[in-house]
Amino acid sequence: MLTTGLPGGMFFVVVFLIILAASAIKILKEYERGVIFPTRKIDRRQGTGNLLIIPGVDKMLRISLRTVTMDIPPQDVITRDNVSIKVNAVVYFPRH
Repeated sequence: MLTTGLPGGMFFVVVFLIILAASAIKILKEYERGVIFPTRKIDRRQGTGNLLIIPGVDKMLRISLRTVTMDIPPQDVITRDNVSIKVNAVVYFPRH
């Protein structure tokens, strides 16, 4: 039999509170920002680091600030005056 030193149902309450506290702590990396959507009308924006939310009440959306580059392969193009040129391009777009 498991003996914890706590009364019968108190062990499960303590374990539940530990799990609840662990799910309330969120850690944002340097390149992330967090937008917290509570059940209230006002939202808050959080910077990097550790933050605390209320599980079941607040919802956090992570936004990445990194820029993604996509290389487009070189293309051969003929201009209006029949000159053949090669075009290189790179596309930069934010990542969500």
